[in-house]
Amino acid sequence: MATGCVFCDGEGGLRLWRDARCRVVWNAHVREMTDLAAADRAHVMHVVCAVESALRARLAPKKMNLASLGNATPHLHWHVIPRFADDTHFPQPVWGPRQRDSVPPALPDDFVPSLAGDLAAMLGAAAAG
Repeated sequence: MATGCVFCDGEGGLRLWRDARCRVVWNAHVREMTDLAAADRAHVMHVVCAVESALRARLAPKKMNLASLGNATPHLHWHVIPRFADDTHFPQPVWGPRQRDSVPPALPDDFVPSLAGDLAAMLGAAAAG
């Protein structure tokens, strides 16, 4: 049954990397962090921090951005975005005005499985997959 929520209707899944960022998506349809029990809030932030840590270790970005907006998709999710001095929007937000043209750096072919392995090691195999 379609709910009208892109995450509930199929976009949540395992995908680890898209558009130079990762997303941490809460499985149940929840709009706000404060809709979660305290233990669940702690869990989602633990996962967000693990994703940030894994991306920092793999990519060595100049800065990491964390964002939980949900205005367009009111389902609890966090964007974990590595930022580089030469990315198209730096130092502005990725949703802000473009600062320059640039080509994203090529990632190694094993980037996604390696990132998944890093997260499995940090969070336990079930949490990463």
